[in-house]
Amino acid sequence: MQERKVTISNRLGLHARAAARVVRRASQYTSNVSILREDTGQEADGKSILSVLLLAASAGSSLIIRATGEDEERAANALAELVEQKFGEEFSDGLF
Repeated sequence: MQERKVTISNRLGLHARAAARVVRRASQYTSNVSILREDTGQEADGKSILSVLLLAASAGSSLIIRATGEDEERAANALAELVEQKFGEEFSDGLF
């Protein structure tokens, strides 16, 4: 099992478009992926859009990404990278 601790840093949090990107990325791997919200203890299936949305993770929320399976390390790294890149939605050029 691989775990990565990340913090939601985009201003909109884990909203519908960001959650869809998480599910799409998680679904590229054969490993089981779960996402745990640290403050509430709520756990979501990383391959289920409804489950991820129900985390209601706003900006500043700490999450633990867990991957178990054949490609667990690659899956955990890819999802952590997606969160760290603010789901590809915000840019540092001051426009957003």
